[in-house]
Amino acid sequence: MDLGLRDNCVVVTGGSSGIGLAAVRNFLKEGANVALCARGRERLTAVKKTLVDEFGADRVFSKAFSVLDKGEVDAFSEDVKARFGGCDVLVTNAGQGRVSTYATTSDDDWREELELKFFSQLNPIRSFEGMLRRSTNGAIVAVNSLLAYQPEPHMVCTAAARSGVQNLLKSLATELAPDIRVNSILLGLVDSQQWQRRFYARENKSQSREDWFADLAAKKNIPLGRLGDPGEPARAIVFLGSKASSYTTGAHLEISGGVSRFA
Repeated sequence: MDLGLRDNCVVVTGGSSGIGLAAVRNFLKEGANVALCARGRERLTAVKKTLVDEFGADRVFSKAFSVLDKGEVDAFSEDVKARFGGCDVLVTNAGQGRVSTYATTSDDDWREELELKFFSQLNPIRSFEGMLRRSTNGAIVAVNSLLAYQPEPHMVCTAAARSGVQNLLKSLATELAPDIRVNSILLGLVDSQQWQRRFYARENKSQSREDWFADLAAKKNIPLGRLGDPGEPARAIVFLGSKASSYTTGAHLEISGGVSRFA
């Protein structure tokens, strides 16, 4: 299937690792030009070199900054416009989860988490909105979590923020139509740096990575019996950003191995 992405410009926030990087690679394989950003300069530089070696310097642009800095996001959007002439697809992927309960989440923690979850969406969307409206394939794909509909008590702050973001995206799908499609993916447990860090911090240091992740999947009652690979949600992101999903907006696609409990 031709996804119609050749020569499109795709912007991916949080694009230097995990799902973001997997999405970057898949978009490049489809013939798109990609601009990626992330906070960590050193890692981003290394990732860019690898991508340039494989796909060519003319198709890859990167910049290190925080998407919470509106001035930096605006400057990035101008750089993308100068480099690729516009933006056709925006993937908002920045942000990670906060492990805390209601009792252990301070007011400052709430403010920090709400700012991260909302403005990691709002800042890029506002900066690239004009270019997306001028595109013949204007699309936003947000990476969100199953927590938006299925909260966990040990992630109460993140779950509340994720739910609010999902509501925001549904509103934007209406407000930005028909020029820009807005969709999202809802993640279950995907093998990521967060889970790698938790594996390294495990109590039983003799337990292998394979066994630890298998036990985790069993404890979480994942029907497919494993965590997802970053490439699996990445392929869903590429589809939702492509012309192949041209009649889809305001939708969310669950990538969770069947772990959801809602209908």
